[in-house]
Amino acid sequence: MSVLCPKDRKTSLNSGSLLTGDLPTQCCPDCEGLWITAEDYEAWQEQQTPIEPSPAQLADRVEVHFKPSPYDAKAALCPACNHYLARAKVNWSRPFFVERCPNCGGIWCDRGEWQILERLGLHRTIPVLFTQEWQAQVRRHETAEQEKQATIDKLGPEVAAQIFALAEVLEDHPNGDFGVAYLMRRFEQ
Repeated sequence: MSVLCPKDRKTSLNSGSLLTGDLPTQCCPDCEGLWITAEDYEAWQEQQTPIEPSPAQLADRVEVHFKPSPYDAKAALCPACNHYLARAKVNWSRPFFVERCPNCGGIWCDRGEWQILERLGLHRTIPVLFTQEWQAQVRRHETAEQEKQATIDKLGPEVAAQIFALAEVLEDHPNGDFGVAYLMRRFEQ
């Protein structure tokens, strides 16, 4: 019995493997998405050097030519057990979604997503991306990046750089809160 692409449900997946440590996959010849069974991923993951991923990794923009697949926003059914795949947003310079079956744990990556995860160092810890803790950290990090960009937009890059440097100094200083209070009082007058 052939395994069907979770996105179009008409095309059979072909067996293959990723060069990344000989990870067995099944690939859709039409949309070029990859299906990785939970068993294959876990066996491969055990052979990898453990890492502790951080949403800060997403701030390091990776220079690649990547356009999210037109199928990225499409709901998908697990090719192994027919449950709907859960989605985890990866907030890279061009956000995309990695999908995982909540029932059997299989992973679906649309065309090019595995390579981006690999470059970001997140390919070895995909299940972490689906935790509430990770998604909350990503939202906090995204908000901080937006706030930083708004500061640059309002004050200009030179003044913003000085503000960021001062913030780091005050964060590391045992009485840094006194400096922040002083600045706040200056602007209340």
